[in-house]
Amino acid sequence: MKKSMIIASCLLLLAGCRESRQAETAERSIKADTVRVYGHAGSINFPGKVMASSDINLAFRVNGPIGMMNARVGARVKKGELLAQIDPRDYELQLAATEAEYNRIKAEVGRITELHEKGSVTPNDYDKARYGYQQIAAKLDAHRNALNDTRLLAPADGYIQKRLFEPGETVSAGMPVISMIAAASGEVEINIPSADYIRRDQFADYSCRADLFPGVNFPLELIGITPKANANQLYTMRFRMKGGAGEIPGPGMSVMVTVQFRNEETETLSIPLSSVFQSDNSATVWIYDPASETVSARSITVTEILTDGKAVVSSGLEEGEWVVTAGIHSLKEGQKVKLLPPATATNVGGLL
Repeated sequence: MKKSMIIASCLLLLAGCRESRQAETAERSIKADTVRVYGHAGSINFPGKVMASSDINLAFRVNGPIGMMNARVGARVKKGELLAQIDPRDYELQLAATEAEYNRIKAEVGRITELHEKGSVTPNDYDKARYGYQQIAAKLDAHRNALNDTRLLAPADGYIQKRLFEPGETVSAGMPVISMIAAASGEVEINIPSADYIRRDQFADYSCRADLFPGVNFPLELIGITPKANANQLYTMRFRMKGGAGEIPGPGMSVMVTVQFRNEETETLSIPLSSVFQSDNSATVWIYDPASETVSARSITVTEILTDGKAVVSSGLEEGEWVVTAGIHSLKEGQKVKLLPPATATNVGGLL
């Protein structure tokens, strides 16, 4: 009796080991789907804002009380237009005195030169007279410039943004008295995420549109991209609005910037989001090889997650490849698998 019980126990143990080995060698069944073309992501949009191409703070180069202020806030001015003037009285008197001294020295130098040519003046006296004339000539030019500098002219076409002083107030040289915006084409600034920053070599063309100008696209010229992300992990792009006829969005206006990609590099693919998992801080999928019926892991670049459960992939896959969509967390590299047939139209969900 005891002998028969021992034999039965051994048979059960052998059967259990055989079933365990069969379970280990059994092919795991998987579901997979093909990689499909999502489309040609020819462009992407970003919100932006028009910035002044240059804010100019205007200041006198001389000191004195402001005698006249022509600048009106919001007024458009042309290059060379007189905006303000310091009371020129003292500078006119200074220039008049220097001109009188200049004329006296010039006449004296003329006489000394004639005597020098006759040998009646020593070379030392002649050199003193000549250097004195050069000195008074430079002084005359400086005082003429000082008088001209009492006039503050617009350095470019633009708009008066702010006037910081009023007539009668005394200002020092270099102290800003008027702030203006140059009327040159404005600049547009946007912020892009790192996923688009790494594709910056594929950017081909840029344009923007504003709500105040419906149906109008304004071409943009790229100025540059900051190589360092800000606190929000965004990279700043700055554009210059190309010149054209008609009105353009002004500083402070919100715009929508369209970045166009090069045609040959815009094809993207889509796969089920359920096929993507994280491995070594990288988005990864299992690739199913129908020839060997095995799987292998591959890193991919996901650029967008769609609302229909699809993931848009820009690199790492090719159209027509198979990706595992179910059981992805229990597979191993090179593991042999069995592909389950897709559910038929009358067997929704594969329940039968």
